[in-house]
Amino acid sequence: MKTNAGHLTYCTNIHAGESWPEHFAALRQNFPLIKSAVSPGAPMGIGLRLSHLASLDLVKQDNLSAFKQWLYDQDAYVFTMNGFPYGGFHRTMVKDMVHAPDWTTNDRVAYTTRLFLLLKDLLPAGMDGGISTSPLSYKHWYKNEAEKEQAIRTATAHIMSVAEVLIHIRLSDGIVLHLDIEPEPDGLLESGEEYIQWYEQYLLPLALITLSKKFGLSATDAEKLIKEHICLCYDVCHFAVGYESHAAMIAQLRSKQLRVGKIQISAALKGLLDENRGEVIGAFQQFNETVYLHQVVAKTSNGLLRYPDLPQALADAVNPAAQEWRAHFHVPVFTASIDPLQTTQTDIREVLALQTAASFTQHLEVETYTWEVLPDALRLPLNDSIIRELEWVKTQL
Repeated sequence: MKTNAGHLTYCTNIHAGESWPEHFAALRQNFPLIKSAVSPGAPMGIGLRLSHLASLDLVKQDNLSAFKQWLYDQDAYVFTMNGFPYGGFHRTMVKDMVHAPDWTTNDRVAYTTRLFLLLKDLLPAGMDGGISTSPLSYKHWYKNEAEKEQAIRTATAHIMSVAEVLIHIRLSDGIVLHLDIEPEPDGLLESGEEYIQWYEQYLLPLALITLSKKFGLSATDAEKLIKEHICLCYDVCHFAVGYESHAAMIAQLRSKQLRVGKIQISAALKGLLDENRGEVIGAFQQFNETVYLHQVVAKTSNGLLRYPDLPQALADAVNPAAQEWRAHFHVPVFTASIDPLQTTQTDIREVLALQTAASFTQHLEVETYTWEVLPDALRLPLNDSIIRELEWVKTQL
């Protein structure tokens, strides 16, 4: 739905299902009820997640035409997509394989390009469209710095090939589409600083050479163009888990004219390891499940201590250096605390306040995909929870 701060929706990776019939059935069952509650008299956008398998079905003209007719009938539109999870994302062990195939592979290029061709067809006239994607690859797949370096260079070249497709679409159809890179803990790009370093040290130099040759652009025009088509997905949970300063990061991005394609509105778990350490650790234990990665970043007097998943953090729970844990576990954004733990809801409030004060994107997407693996006490009816999240965000805006 259109708000004063941009287009607000939720990401449909919340709904289980991997084939297009499963995706479409979930949309038909849930979206009309959600829209009638939060945007009954105005169009509402969809943050569409398509698996690789579903995307292969939706490109078929009959399926695409039927979906477009359904969108028209529902007064709905698609303006952003989630292209991070390629394969199974529910009711299977996902963990680090959420990154696979990564940006070092041609499969990731083909999948993302297919999503953009679909988005080009679905996007309303006059709007820009974005697709969020993985932070190149998963850091722990590489044995040394040389392997990481090679992975970054290969991934960057592949991302550049997608950028060329987006530029061709812009030149031929006048449609502006952007790929939104999503840093997360233990990704090859896991922080805002790493994203900026990658952009300036790898992507920009390659873009200036490539776009000058292929499109006859000056260095100034090539830089402007790549910055419009390769953007940042600002997942609030991920930045909060890394204890990053939102105001400082957004100011730095603005000063470097690096665009944010989308804000993913999400909350992480946190807990102070003080005199109630045993109780806090016990509460984190309730979130130790086997489907998703739940990276933990501990704050210590000597900096940050990173654990690749919650089991590793729990095994080091007696470490006296740790003062606070933050865990990559998306929890309901309307919840400030899950006693004795807290959430990073205040980070969401801060980012949305920065957005309303001086807009830095037009795409806002709530992304709490963990409803099926939450502890029973938090596992409320799905549609009611999505509605409650969207209404909470609207009050912040």
